Amino acid sequence: MEIKVNFLDNLRLEAKFDDFTVIADQPIRYKGDGSAPSPFDYFLASSALCAAYFVKVYCVARDISTDGIRLSQNNIVDPEDRYNQIFQIQVELPESISDKHREGILRSIERCTVKKVIQTGPEFKIETVENLDEDAQAMLMTQADNGSSTFIAGKDLPLEQTIADMTGILAELGMKIEISSWRNIVPHVWSLHIRDAGSPMCFTNGKGSTKESALCSALGEFIERLNCNFFYNDQYLGQDIASSEFVHYPNEKWFKPDETDALPTEILDEHCLDIYNPEGELRGSHLIDTNSGNVARGICSIPYVRQSDGETVYFPSNLIENLFLSNGMSAGNNFEEAKVQCLSEIFERAVKRQIIEQEIVLPDVPRSVIEKFPGILEGIEGLEAQGFPVVVKDASLGGQFPVMCVTLMNPKTGGVFASFGAHPSFEIALERSLTELLQGRSFEGLNDVPKPTFNSMAVAEPENFVDHFIDSTGVISWRFFSTKYDYAFCEWDFSGTNEQECAQLFGILESLGKEAYVAEFSDLGVACRILVPDYSEVYPVEDLIWDNTNKALQYREDILNLHTLDDDALADLVERLEESQLDNYIDIRTLIGVEFDENTVWGQVTILELKILIYLALGELEEAIELVDSFLQYNDNTVARGLFYQAVHAVLEVSIDDELELVHFEGNFTRMFGQDVIENAIGSVSGDVKFYGLTPTNMALEGLDKHLRLIDSYKKLHQARAEKAAQ
Repeated sequence: MEIKVNFLDNLRLEAKFDDFTVIADQPIRYKGDGSAPSPFDYFLASSALCAAYFVKVYCVARDISTDGIRLSQNNIVDPEDRYNQIFQIQVELPESISDKHREGILRSIERCTVKKVIQTGPEFKIETVENLDEDAQAMLMTQADNGSSTFIAGKDLPLEQTIADMTGILAELGMKIEISSWRNIVPHVWSLHIRDAGSPMCFTNGKGSTKESALCSALGEFIERLNCNFFYNDQYLGQDIASSEFVHYPNEKWFKPDETDALPTEILDEHCLDIYNPEGELRGSHLIDTNSGNVARGICSIPYVRQSDGETVYFPSNLIENLFLSNGMSAGNNFEEAKVQCLSEIFERAVKRQIIEQEIVLPDVPRSVIEKFPGILEGIEGLEAQGFPVVVKDASLGGQFPVMCVTLMNPKTGGVFASFGAHPSFEIALERSLTELLQGRSFEGLNDVPKPTFNSMAVAEPENFVDHFIDSTGVISWRFFSTKYDYAFCEWDFSGTNEQECAQLFGILESLGKEAYVAEFSDLGVACRILVPDYSEVYPVEDLIWDNTNKALQYREDILNLHTLDDDALADLVERLEESQLDNYIDIRTLIGVEFDENTVWGQVTILELKILIYLALGELEEAIELVDSFLQYNDNTVARGLFYQAVHAVLEVSIDDELELVHFEGNFTRMFGQDVIENAIGSVSGDVKFYGLTPTNMALEGLDKHLRLIDSYKKLHQARAEKAAQ
């Protein structure tokens, strides 16, 4: 994690990281102002807080109340060496907690991350750089050893060279990549989480049988998502990018709908139009891209090559971001390698969806076959030794597809987690199923997996597939565990050279009657994206009309300029929100594609709350109190925000009732809610305070540092593409 420090007045310091700001000072006796804890005080507190966190996690997982549990820490200093200290952590536990759980709580404290880092002994590297913002050295603990060459199946270059190549690409782009976590809870199963230190919203996960292969996986995913603009999906890219020569890629084209809003003839082809516009309801305005919001410019479209005949077809960027998410994207050492990964991913998800929705019963993989892969077997046995039964299944549907499945059961919770993996090699597909299962997860994380069901409708629900796509936490059918298999086990093998594998996988699509469209990217290494209409979409096609992300364009400018709108504009905005039939609990950052600091009111505010604040600003108290009732019943905002609306509700009830006068209640309201809260509640109802908690901003995104960091990240990518196009 990158922590940037600013020097304030006297000895005060400001540390900024992620969405947080921490102020440190020194006591007056050390010439400070005593306005905040010292850096060393924060360090000591971090150990106690970390210990308490693990106690809380242990108790929550076992439904143990933390009422009556108290924890303290004292540091005992060696009088002859002040750097030699004992951290004494004491826990007070109620008598109601059993001996078993007392031991468990003490063991949980032993897992404290701060404690483990201190005990391991961190290494400090201190250096000077010319410019902190331009220093883009990757902050990776795993580096390539000089002269070593580790080849793995499916990759044309050794891992060491691949890591060096990818970190070089990212450093040249000006992105500082940091590893925020590693996981290795069973043998031969590694995963990690990496992110851009300057814009932590840009992150990926990696997995593999070794730490080097997992790092390659994470870096490759990072580069693929940069090339395909996935990090910036649904996000407003700002006025500069929106009006620049290109928004997404130098080879993009813009096509304007005619005065009837009909689809321009230059986009898509007949095959795609039959899929995406079967009833003729899709209009040009549905396909304006969310990122620029440049309606006057038309529909931003990206060229893809049709696999069957090599013809170029232009796909609206809006259609891609709305339907496909990250499906069918990959980076590689060459285009054939990347395409194999793209196609494997597409088959993995399409076959997984078919199996889950149709409740297909897959055959178990015989133990004798699994034993051919000792590393995979050891990982499975590691899970079972921890009390998690594992079922390995052949998901190839009788040898049709290169897909495997590893399913984990959690007897403690009754939950089930089905992980799928695909690759032309049986072994690699099986390994990917296992590593995907544990990617970024601890054993405690396996307590959150859902229970299976016999409810076929719940399994076939489109949102269930989205959950499976995002993190494999969707629901599966109990029928999946039947021993009456729908297919016989097949020890399939589609492996060969990358060229041969690529041809075989495209051949499977052709046999299914599917058309593939391919975009190759070489601005940052080698990456590609493959779209297979009516096969590789994640969201339903109807979303283009009924839940398109470019609904943001109807509200973005007004919401960002909220504080400067007059009453007519506010009335128009709230009327549009009411008529839209949008879910009241959609948060505003999702609605308008702008990221706010989640620790601010903007970061938590929903459509419901925004409507309340607008009605209060307009003096429409009857409308406001009805929505405040809903907010208080279903609020998942912060405690402080809930208290504010509780106060607003009380003030509204008095204000609306002709027989009551606020002056008679103000004193006790103040005692109940506090001076600051009641003043803002009364001011909000009277109109003297408008949009309490929402700091002013505008279309230039002033004060929205989190989103501006995301745009800065994109500008690096945008500039690199512009420079390459100019060569």
